[in-house]
Amino acid sequence: MSNSKKRVYLETYGCQMNVADSEVVLSLLATEGFEITNSLEKADVVLVNTCSVRENAEQRVYGRLGEFKRLKHERPEVVVGVLGCMAERLRSKLTGEKAKGVGQAVDLIVGPDEYRKVPELIQKAWRGEKGIAVQLSRVETYDDITPLRTEGISAWISIMRGCDKFCTFCVVPFTRGRERSRSLTSIVNEVEVLSSRGFKEVTLLGQNVNSYRDNGNDFADLLRAVAHVDSSIRVRFTTSHPQDMSDKLIETVADHENICNFIHLPVQSGSDRILGLMNRTYNRVHYLRLIEAIKKSIPNVSLSTDFIAGFPTETEDDHKQTLELMQEIRYDGAFMFTYSPRENTPAFIMVDDINAGVKSRRVTEIVALQNRISLEKNLEHIGETFEVLVDGESKKSSSHWQGRTDGNKTAIFPKHNCQPGDYIHVQIDRANSATLFGSVANVPEVIEEAA
Repeated sequence: MSNSKKRVYLETYGCQMNVADSEVVLSLLATEGFEITNSLEKADVVLVNTCSVRENAEQRVYGRLGEFKRLKHERPEVVVGVLGCMAERLRSKLTGEKAKGVGQAVDLIVGPDEYRKVPELIQKAWRGEKGIAVQLSRVETYDDITPLRTEGISAWISIMRGCDKFCTFCVVPFTRGRERSRSLTSIVNEVEVLSSRGFKEVTLLGQNVNSYRDNGNDFADLLRAVAHVDSSIRVRFTTSHPQDMSDKLIETVADHENICNFIHLPVQSGSDRILGLMNRTYNRVHYLRLIEAIKKSIPNVSLSTDFIAGFPTETEDDHKQTLELMQEIRYDGAFMFTYSPRENTPAFIMVDDINAGVKSRRVTEIVALQNRISLEKNLEHIGETFEVLVDGESKKSSSHWQGRTDGNKTAIFPKHNCQPGDYIHVQIDRANSATLFGSVANVPEVIEEAA
């Protein structure tokens, strides 16, 4: 069957790595003659790129597959495929004799390291052959694939794949395999192309960017090389593992104006006992010294983190230590979750002995404390002026733009003679825990609540 005029619809769930992977898949399909569509109803191929990090992400995908099953009942010729981490981890539930319910609608399952096979498997599906390709690789980086980015001002760039840390709660080493890095040259070339197309921000992605290595170059070397491509392009990165955050990397961020003064440094817990059970390979003292070094070198740095509430055997004292760590560091923001057991992880065999009510109460306390700290820190910015990269229209007001500061804070301000992709200066008039509100500097105007 010819790919000409055959339309592909793809939905992406989970982290920014999945967004970057979807762009690789779409590039491969476009090269083979497929047309990309945003209309599910017009699609000949329906793909969903999945996440297995937390149970609720999987449940959302299962729900969506139920809708795809109904679509396939109406149009049997439609090919349905599951890509990504969930494909690798749950292939036995989605294919073969064990497949039930929504799994019966799935024609192909492709893991993160086998995306090159997607076009071929789609062709086989049209001939009535169900396909599965979930082999992990120690070498695949998609280094030679230019991701399909149709428009925008910000781009995600995957610099490496996999993870070697084996945190006991995490499925990533089992769904994405071991660490391997792209070449520095290929990444720099990609940034050069994005610069020529008018992109204004890039975010370097990896499960642990700090462990990037290529021919003697470490992540600080890569970060410096990317920053030198175009001084008008902001450079961000995520995620950093505390064990591998070096003084050299901190100094590199401090020394380059276009490397954003924003660091996401997941801590997960404030308790050494829980950190040990999580196999995080650092303790509280190490982490606090790291934060001290970051704040000393980058005085205006914005910090964010991750927390898991209710890890197996977590006591009230362990939880209290997390709250105390938050109060000591005073993060600008955080991603906060309750512990979710993941099959095949070392933590899965631990007794999940914290009941749902206790988990919920603990994460609620973490969220409440973080919201208070975020509000206090944002209120300190009233009267200050920030350079903001205009992202687009505010979600709640067509008369306002929204953008982000160097420190990754969202700012809302009235529209003036600027467009997405412009850098402008915004003076902050007021704030809540999530957003800064202001006016374009030297253009006074009273604004309404718009975020």
